[in-house]
Amino acid sequence: MKFSRTSRSNGAGSPDVTGFYDDDSGSIQYLVSDPDTRKAALIDVVLSFNPESAATNTDSVDKILRFADHAGLEIDWILDTHPHADHLMASSLLKDRLKKPNGIGEKILEIADLWRDYYNLPDAFDPKADFDHLFSDGDTFEIGSLPVRVMLSPGHTLGSITYIVGDDAAFVHDTFMQPDVGTARADFPGGTAADLYESLQSLLELPDNTRLFVGHDYGTDYRKQPNWESTVAEQRKHNLHIGGGTAKDDYIKQREARDKTLALPDRMLHVLQMNLCAGQLPDPEDDGNRYLKIPMNRF
Repeated sequence: MKFSRTSRSNGAGSPDVTGFYDDDSGSIQYLVSDPDTRKAALIDVVLSFNPESAATNTDSVDKILRFADHAGLEIDWILDTHPHADHLMASSLLKDRLKKPNGIGEKILEIADLWRDYYNLPDAFDPKADFDHLFSDGDTFEIGSLPVRVMLSPGHTLGSITYIVGDDAAFVHDTFMQPDVGTARADFPGGTAADLYESLQSLLELPDNTRLFVGHDYGTDYRKQPNWESTVAEQRKHNLHIGGGTAKDDYIKQREARDKTLALPDRMLHVLQMNLCAGQLPDPEDDGNRYLKIPMNRF
């Protein structure tokens, strides 16, 4: 993990947010906390995975938990925004370690239906058993004294959700990228550029000063350092793909053209069969080892 950065609370009703950058996947993992109660939640934490050796390690998890402990934070929630295609989620591991509930959007049930076919595993995946909370659009809960609202924001996947924490922080996953990059891809099974456009527009209806925390950044030719925070106002004005009011048809055309040039994430076929189980590794077989099933020539 290259580095972390904290965005401090702006006052009452505003959380502290620390982002932890994962080098291998360009993912940002979040620790969001209530400054008043010291209660916290983890969002989109990575279980490190090497697709070449199919080996896992907990380096990223361990670093984040040490940070939280040093800061005097009590983690009450383990949250994910969607079943990730580019990293292995740490939800199950964190649930076992912390004895705290985990959650994801309820439409993971529909995503699981899609991927049972791709993997030819008709009896696989039981998100109701592996996640304590399957959130619906508009659901609410609390992190300490801070209210959290769940917002369905599909497009990248059909079941992606945004967590809006307090008055001024939204964890927008793979919708927006940084303004100088644009928006996320929408070509995975169940995703569509049309849905993503509508999700982006809904996020732009949040107050201008809302801090938007994205799911990924890789830097650019001109900006070498990864970054992951912007505001609604900045995205509305400067976003490379929709800033200034791009029409829906124009957005769909450019998004679909761009997506046709992108390769699949190198971890996707490995990790989705685990992420649909909250990141659990397959059960050991009779030789004590664990095995994945990879579909060939389907993509």
